[in-house]
Amino acid sequence: MQDRSKRWVLAALGGLLVTPVFGGPLRDAIMDRMLSRRLEALQDSGEFGEGKSEPLTLPSFVKGQLDINYGSDPAQRLDVYLPANRSGNAPLPVIFMVHGGAWMIGDKSTSNVVMNKITHWIPKGYVVVCPNYRLLPKADVLAQADDVVNALVYAQKHAADWGGDPTRFVLMGHSAGAHLVSLIASDPGMALGKGARPWLGTVSLDSASMDVPRTMEDKHYSFYDKVFGSDRNFWRQTSPIDRLRKAPAPFMLVCSTKRSDSCPQARSFADRVMSLGGKATVLPLDMTHADVNKRLGEAGAYTEAVDSFLHGIGLN
Repeated sequence: MQDRSKRWVLAALGGLLVTPVFGGPLRDAIMDRMLSRRLEALQDSGEFGEGKSEPLTLPSFVKGQLDINYGSDPAQRLDVYLPANRSGNAPLPVIFMVHGGAWMIGDKSTSNVVMNKITHWIPKGYVVVCPNYRLLPKADVLAQADDVVNALVYAQKHAADWGGDPTRFVLMGHSAGAHLVSLIASDPGMALGKGARPWLGTVSLDSASMDVPRTMEDKHYSFYDKVFGSDRNFWRQTSPIDRLRKAPAPFMLVCSTKRSDSCPQARSFADRVMSLGGKATVLPLDMTHADVNKRLGEAGAYTEAVDSFLHGIGLN
């Protein structure tokens, strides 16, 4: 990353504008470490909607199978949550939930990602799968999407082991995770070509990166420069709206009206889906970016709307 871009990143994330008097690799390492610490502080505060990564105390009606390897990297693990006591033998629908965190932080087991969702959907007879994936700088956005694909393929192949139905999956993600599942859902060949089975729909929770070129050409947080760089071809490769060539499985796009970019991008993406003959629903919410994640599963109109979408695509 260019020196000036690194300073912008720190400023956008609340850090100090610092110009070290020394240069070279040592300077870059210090700047990257400062950024990492600031991101970790934001993660702990819940600013990105993920919250702290701490051991979860599961409700008695939930059984967890944790840290299952779907790849060789330590980050390539997933957690599975299922009813502790099932009634009947009918295969259960599966929510495949991908955490966010600016493509640089976050974890599958954070409370904001997991708790309200499993508390709501497990008693309704769902299985919930939450994967981790490699993060920047170890893996760029396309490599992260590939990790999510590999996790999906693994989860579908093993769904029956958990009482799940591999033919009734919905993709769900928040923030960066919403971008990743939307990217895959916009170009299903990314997953189907690696052995995934078709899924029934996608729930995108407050991504402002459905159109990456638009994001990068407009005013944006400087950490996006670290994530997407300056290569316009890479922008298009990582842009869900640019990967759309035909109608995808139905989409539900939840967006925070407290952000200037999320709902406009959600509406543009939905318009593109519908122009291709597909189905897309936009749900604007007067909630913060973090609450769009955390409050899903709480009793109320928001969760009811997502339930209605899930029932409409056959997850009931």
